[in-house]
Amino acid sequence: MPVGDLAVEAQTARKDATVTDLAQRMGDEGIGDFVIVEDETPVGIVTDRDIALAVGQHDDISAMTAADLMAEDLATIRADAEAVELPKKMAEHRVRRIPVVDEDGKLQGVVTLDDVVATVGEELDAIAAVIEAQSPEYSPTE
Repeated sequence: MPVGDLAVEAQTARKDATVTDLAQRMGDEGIGDFVIVEDETPVGIVTDRDIALAVGQHDDISAMTAADLMAEDLATIRADAEAVELPKKMAEHRVRRIPVVDEDGKLQGVVTLDDVVATVGEELDAIAAVIEAQSPEYSPTE
């Protein structure tokens, strides 16, 4: 399955967005991150965790912007990559969210660790169905 099939629409912001605005929008929209873009190309990401850590590290975050908090060494993955590559990429970069890009590096969406877990769960259900069908004597409740 290609990563693009798992991606959801990314919420985006610019580098000059204030942290206060980002936090308010996260609360209003029930989301946990913003992909920071320039000309439709992801250049960073700001998560709710980044904001929470900033509150603990700074006396006043009201003048801070996305550029001050965003992870600049942004990991991305192409939409046509296979989904099995996601856990490795996430572990390699120690992230829970990865922007999905097209062949030109333009943002197509975002994939989260939750998406990976849900997909693995669905795959395991399918595998269990095959095992049960081919092994009638097998019962997962024994």
